[in-house]
Amino acid sequence: MATTTLEGEVAAFFDAFVEAFHTFDGQAIALRYLAPYSALHAGGTVECFSAQPEIAGYFQKVVDSYRSQGCRSCRYNALEVVSMGQACVLGTVTWELLLEDGRVLQSWRESYTLARTESGLRVFATVDHVD
Repeated sequence: MATTTLEGEVAAFFDAFVEAFHTFDGQAIALRYLAPYSALHAGGTVECFSAQPEIAGYFQKVVDSYRSQGCRSCRYNALEVVSMGQACVLGTVTWELLLEDGRVLQSWRESYTLARTESGLRVFATVDHVD
């Protein structure tokens, strides 16, 4: 697959992710993930979720926490894409959580291991970057 096509495919995935985030609905976000799903957090802890309801519950807690801090939307930038053959791709972005006035509440860099499925790209592992 040509790089520009691959980059477009991954950008479209993250664009849809942003739209799902705007709902602050853990289930809508979880639809972009495969079970099992593993997350390596910035503090070094690993969480593994074996089923969709667990993933949805996790993301509901995350967006509820963000909302309680004043977050009203998010955006990504600095997209990097690495092909991992026909079945997978690595997408890395910098996330920014935004307050209602557009100021940045929080920012971090995260990598997503994405698998191609009949429903499009889906996440099966993430890593938060630590400097």
